[in-house]
Amino acid sequence: MPYPYKDIEEKWRKIWEETEPGKTDENSDKPKFYCLVEFPYPSGAGLHTGHVRTYTALDVIARKRRMDGYNVLFPIGWDAFGLPTENYAIKVGRPPQDITKENIDTFREQFKSVGLSFDWSREVNTTDPNYYKWTQWQFLEFFKAGLAYKKAMAINWCLSCEIGLANEEVVGGVCERCGGDVEKRDKEQWMIAITKYADRLLEDLETVDYLPKIKKQQQDWIGRSEGINITYQVEVIDAPVTVYTTRPDTNFGATFVALAPDGEYVRDHLSEFPNKEEVAEYIKLALQKTDIDRIAEGREKTGVFTGLYATNKLNERKMPIYVADFVLGNVGTGSLVGVPGHDHRDFEFAQKMGIDIIRVVVGPDGDTSEITSIDQVQEEKGKMINSGPLDGMDIHDATSAIMDYIEKEGYGERTINYKIRDWVFSRQRYWGEPIPLVHCQGSCSPETNGWVAVPDEDLPVKLPPVESYEPTESGESPLAAIEDWVNTTCPTCGGPAKRETDTMPNWAGSSWYFLRYTDPHNSDAFASKEQLEKWMPVDFYNGGMEHTTLHLLYSRFWNKFLFDRGHVPVSEPYARRHSHGMVLAEDGSKMSKSKGNVINPNETVAQYGGDSLRLYELFMGPFEDTVPWNTNGVVGVRRFLEKVWNLQKLVGDSESEEVTKAMHRLIKSVGEDIEKLRFNTAVAKFMEAVNLLQQTKSISTDSWKMFVLALFPLAPFMTSELWEKVSKDPIHEQAWPSYDESFVQVSEVEIAVQVNGKLRASVLVSVGAEENEVTELAKSHENVASYIDGKEIKRVIFVKGRLINFVV
Repeated sequence: MPYPYKDIEEKWRKIWEETEPGKTDENSDKPKFYCLVEFPYPSGAGLHTGHVRTYTALDVIARKRRMDGYNVLFPIGWDAFGLPTENYAIKVGRPPQDITKENIDTFREQFKSVGLSFDWSREVNTTDPNYYKWTQWQFLEFFKAGLAYKKAMAINWCLSCEIGLANEEVVGGVCERCGGDVEKRDKEQWMIAITKYADRLLEDLETVDYLPKIKKQQQDWIGRSEGINITYQVEVIDAPVTVYTTRPDTNFGATFVALAPDGEYVRDHLSEFPNKEEVAEYIKLALQKTDIDRIAEGREKTGVFTGLYATNKLNERKMPIYVADFVLGNVGTGSLVGVPGHDHRDFEFAQKMGIDIIRVVVGPDGDTSEITSIDQVQEEKGKMINSGPLDGMDIHDATSAIMDYIEKEGYGERTINYKIRDWVFSRQRYWGEPIPLVHCQGSCSPETNGWVAVPDEDLPVKLPPVESYEPTESGESPLAAIEDWVNTTCPTCGGPAKRETDTMPNWAGSSWYFLRYTDPHNSDAFASKEQLEKWMPVDFYNGGMEHTTLHLLYSRFWNKFLFDRGHVPVSEPYARRHSHGMVLAEDGSKMSKSKGNVINPNETVAQYGGDSLRLYELFMGPFEDTVPWNTNGVVGVRRFLEKVWNLQKLVGDSESEEVTKAMHRLIKSVGEDIEKLRFNTAVAKFMEAVNLLQQTKSISTDSWKMFVLALFPLAPFMTSELWEKVSKDPIHEQAWPSYDESFVQVSEVEIAVQVNGKLRASVLVSVGAEENEVTELAKSHENVASYIDGKEIKRVIFVKGRLINFVV
């Protein structure tokens, strides 16, 4: 009989709307489990297949935890401020508030179409004034602690939009909003001093359970290194240049110095450069590029000679000084010393500019020849040559020795450096949280340059309606044009003041949303201490790898700051952080609207059902792997569900011992797979079990209940219907089925038999069989004998319970 999935899914959606099976029980005394999935940005494109993959996987975890006896918090919300919605509002001439509501409604409907068991009563929205009131309140905590400050700095500036852009808003060197050219301009920005937390953000990674690749992303972005600042005297002008390096051992091979076009040294001394005209022209072109483009791997190196030389005191070499755009003004000292023999980037620059390349390290291969190819450039291992007193020393010993020498001679100092820079926190656009500060026109608050916090009782500072969302000609936010909103009174002295018209980045609302979920309707605080202590930290957090750098870093920092202020009970917000692989198009390319290869979940649900989409996304490959979409795979999963549906007719009073054992083994192995996020193998085991059950005459009611309960977290629509036919108790209130250990114990195991690493046969042996027993049995197998008879067995490789390999 065909499976009427449309009727069944519509039926259970209505029931779940009324019964709210995902709602957290605040009065429960069960142990807590906080299951968090990244809340989405509700774009006009709607839910995509990558969303479905992560949300379904976490829904499986949440459902399984409820069955395991936990009180589960599994919330959802919307990260709804940001540039894409503002761009669309400008394009169509409609308020972003209206567009956001429509997008959220679409997403909510799509989530429910695949049966996600969120606690919808805790839904949050970063654009809701009741939410961003507390984002503003927390920003003021940073301000009052001295961690929020305003500073003039170089930002990405879109020449067409006349607006400042964050790095993430510049794609391929052009503005994400309009596709126009971007250059660097100095502008005052609100900053938050995340650098003060750099060491703690690194050290505390040892206290959490993150995937190794996620930890590495955090470590690389923070970029802590121990090195030395070396000062080189410059000929012609009285302005020494200081360079930070972690590899002073190679300094005898230094042949040039490179300065950042946006660095302090160039800004302060450009007028003194002999080649100042050429340098100024180069700087103009360089600042049209983003930092990401400037340091992109494989990009052709460019630079211009300043006419200056620096002296290397180790060997009195005169090193030409260049301005080069691959050096960033906000990294290190904004300058570097080039050792082209032992750094790939320096080698590429030296070859382009015709600069000397000197070998000062001999690697493990013993090559002492002239370095003419990048393949000869090595950095990590070796001994020193052409380096005076360092010759013959290991590079690491040489590093310490030369630091000691340079410090003793007085032209260098050991230091710790970080790649991370303070967080640029302001945006010159409309669709974001207003920054709750006013600038007093009198003499208030000299310690903060006249900036005064809006009092708590006046929060939230709401976004006022505007006629145009376009930036102003000056590049300020559209809010700057609303005079009756901008002009206000100082809350300290009562004199005239002006509101800050910059808004916050969309990182702001997403840096603490997990805290609000614990107490989303609290009007007196962002969350009560009682609820925070009850639910924090998050037990399991999953999302895409694209958010395991900045979002993770910002939210960890934000939480640590609130912890230091006594507002939250834990320093680290997430006990466990995981990520999933991307879903690609069928041809293996990235899905995009421009290519027309985006898979719309709506169409898949309409044609195959929500359970089919869920199961396919779980089955398509290992959860951490990037995998291509395959519509035939959805069809295959749909057929599997048809088979499950038709097994009902086999349910009776008895079954074979084989079926009983198979069901108990299924419960054990699927439960283990879910715990280890091996969703694809869990689905495969259900498919194997169904193939077995189809061949039997009868399935007992007890075994059938076990099967349905185990499948429930993965396919909740069908299993809810099947359960209703055999029990009056709601399926979502049932415990995970238990298994009898005596039924899952295996007395025999299949051993793979290889000859010279190639599979030739398999033999069935008792569990725990030792090597001698397996060897004799394997040798006697006819398929193996033909490969080893008359040959010398040099070695036997035996892996107990798995394989035996004869090396002949």
